[in-house]
Amino acid sequence: MKPRKPLSENMLEIIAQRFRVLSDPLRLNILQRLGDQERSVGELVVATGANQANVSKHLQILFRAGYLNRRKDGLQVFYQVTDSSIFEMCEIVCGSVANQLQATLDVVRGDENAE
Repeated sequence: MKPRKPLSENMLEIIAQRFRVLSDPLRLNILQRLGDQERSVGELVVATGANQANVSKHLQILFRAGYLNRRKDGLQVFYQVTDSSIFEMCEIVCGSVANQLQATLDVVRGDENAE
């Protein structure tokens, strides 16, 4: 791994804010439900099982953070993910969690090959 350049205090705050936006399970669920397609608020309410006010609030947070685009068509508002790299980041985190869980299971089971 190559050495990383130290980040400025301003950049660290920007990164921390982006992670704070992603720290809510409903927001992650919304992003997952959107995937690579556009969906209306109503579709996301049904898909997540959350109420419309709650879904709308979290969509607004994701939109202001730059994770989503929105388009209005009559009375409906449609949202779409703007940067698919968010899913790559989620895959990295999921892989790390899976590795940690497997290591814990190996220890509990007494696996001699566990690290």
